[in-house]
Amino acid sequence: RHTTIARMYNQHETLKKTAYNARVLQVEKAVFTPLVFSTTGGVGGVAERFYKRIAEKTALKTGQKYHETIGYIRKRLRFDLLKTTIIALRGNRGRPTATPNIREMDLNLIPEA
Repeated sequence: RHTTIARMYNQHETLKKTAYNARVLQVEKAVFTPLVFSTTGGVGGVAERFYKRIAEKTALKTGQKYHETIGYIRKRLRFDLLKTTIIALRGNRGRPTATPNIREMDLNLIPEA
């Protein structure tokens, strides 16, 4: 049986939502957003909307351009997911690094001429 990638993302989002949503609502009094990623770098529909919403809010708050902000967030999350996977496979080596303060960070990675 062949399943399209979009349908596979939807199935995994639904499975995560049914598995965790009730507990999150009752115990933590929060909202659960299932973020689904593939090993090839693809993201599910909910994760894509999450990216866009976070980038929109961050761009407004910091005064950065939206396209630079979403590019930075996508790149940062991909590297963080890769790092987490490597740590899960190899184990943690060394001290943890401090998280940068996004309010003080310039997300424009290419200097203007």
